[in-house]
Amino acid sequence: MKAGMILLALLLAAPAAEAGSFTPPKGCETFLTVQARGCRVSNHYRCTADAPGDQWRADFDQEGMFFLSRIDRQTQWVESYEFNPNLRQTLDPNPTDPASFDDLLAGRDDFDFNLSKDDGAHSHVTGHDALTGRTVVIDGTTLRETRFDFTETDAEGQVLRRSRGREFVHPELRLFFAGPSEWWDGEKWLPMDGSPMKILKPGQPGFAATQPIFECGALMSSYRPQPAPQPDLATEAQSHDDL
Repeated sequence: MKAGMILLALLLAAPAAEAGSFTPPKGCETFLTVQARGCRVSNHYRCTADAPGDQWRADFDQEGMFFLSRIDRQTQWVESYEFNPNLRQTLDPNPTDPASFDDLLAGRDDFDFNLSKDDGAHSHVTGHDALTGRTVVIDGTTLRETRFDFTETDAEGQVLRRSRGREFVHPELRLFFAGPSEWWDGEKWLPMDGSPMKILKPGQPGFAATQPIFECGALMSSYRPQPAPQPDLATEAQSHDDL
């Protein structure tokens, strides 16, 4: 919490982000920058004050940071922040079936947990992630492919979000990356694709960038991702990347 609030104070008070300008809070270190489809760049960092295995991710579009999140070693969604308006969401204690990255690496992880927002809203998330058995190489990094399916409902049981599709995981870094997916808008499935395009480590050109470079344009406010190749959703299908 403390590291997140420091980052909020630093970045929300700053002018529009400039390429290569990301600096995490004191006591934290950036270890990965990911340029993705859909005009998004993410900077991943760790802080010594956090529990071992905790990781932060700061997402930027052309106008600056729009999302901040922290996960634990099992990739549970500990807390996240949205902006304009500012809103914090946290994982409720004692989940029925907590997310487990270890279970996923063994083949499949089912999850069932609750989330609370500081505006008083509560929601319930159920779903699963499963390895497909396939690997992909993106910008020289080998990732394992997953299928996922999750549903988020409000306190009355009304569906708030539902998504299914594919993601990619980095077993050693214990990270999820978005992939081709579909989101239910209440009437139909809409294709999305936030797949990583460049995965950058310290010292590489573009590391710590805060300006996205893929699928961006002057009219990003009306941007709609292009249809992505659709997976075979009849087989195994939480999106940890954007929950």
